[in-house]
Amino acid sequence: MQTAIPSFETAAGPCPAFEIVEPVDQTLPFVFCSPHSGRAYPSDFVAQSRLGPDAIRRSEDLFVDQLFDFVPALGAPFLLARFPRAYLDVNREPYELDPGMFAGALPDFANSASVRVAGGLGTIPRIVAEREEIYRAKLPLAEIERRVDGIYFPFHEALEGLIERTRRRFGFAILVDCHSMPSSVRLMPGGRRADMVVGDRFGTSALHAYVAMITQRLGAMGYEVTRNKPYAGGFITERYGRPRRGVHAIQIEINRALYADEAAFLPHEGFAALRRDLWSLVTCFADEVEAGWQGEAAAAAE
Repeated sequence: MQTAIPSFETAAGPCPAFEIVEPVDQTLPFVFCSPHSGRAYPSDFVAQSRLGPDAIRRSEDLFVDQLFDFVPALGAPFLLARFPRAYLDVNREPYELDPGMFAGALPDFANSASVRVAGGLGTIPRIVAEREEIYRAKLPLAEIERRVDGIYFPFHEALEGLIERTRRRFGFAILVDCHSMPSSVRLMPGGRRADMVVGDRFGTSALHAYVAMITQRLGAMGYEVTRNKPYAGGFITERYGRPRRGVHAIQIEINRALYADEAAFLPHEGFAALRRDLWSLVTCFADEVEAGWQGEAAAAAE
């Protein structure tokens, strides 16, 4: 797949804004995406920020790209962000922007009234996870073009291309949008915290059977799993999930306490076991999807 990938400057030199890791041969009708695990910080962004090197990282989906790095070997492409979520959030509409952040009037088409903008978490976020303000001063309007036109749209062009290629090849496509959530995630009934949250936009973005397969498999592994609460899926799930067109989008949120020291930004001893479980989840899910797909094809041929 030929995609022009933009780059930006970091303290370590130029860095591609995102990466597409392709299998040798795509044998699965899946596309995996990790839009929030980027940890390469643009030098100009660091200069604009009032936060120290640890505080600025609090919005990262820690190591999610590494948790799922096996999927190309199983036969599915993997799109992963290298830019950080604090710099640009591609799981938003393209122009969910806070007018108070910019030194000038926003374009008329900007959506400044969304709940996410009000919470400081628009396309160009105002805060990091613990509600700390990112910037020392207002941003020039040119930052919108630099980030949204320069990175956001190419990222989505790449994702849409992977999905459409998969749909054409297999007759359908399943997008798995991979995320992590803080260990302080809201308590479940009974005082427990979810290990995993599977989101399908309240039943609208994917076939129920696919969501049930994932939820049941994770539950059988011993994980506490909820569906759509407190995370039902963001813009990516909503934008690409079109079951009637044969495109299914499912978001998976993983509790960071399962695999990382959130304060130290380091994986801990649980990382390897979780990664093995995720490998098992994907392989079993692929087998179940293939069995259902072949069954439908056989029934149609009768």
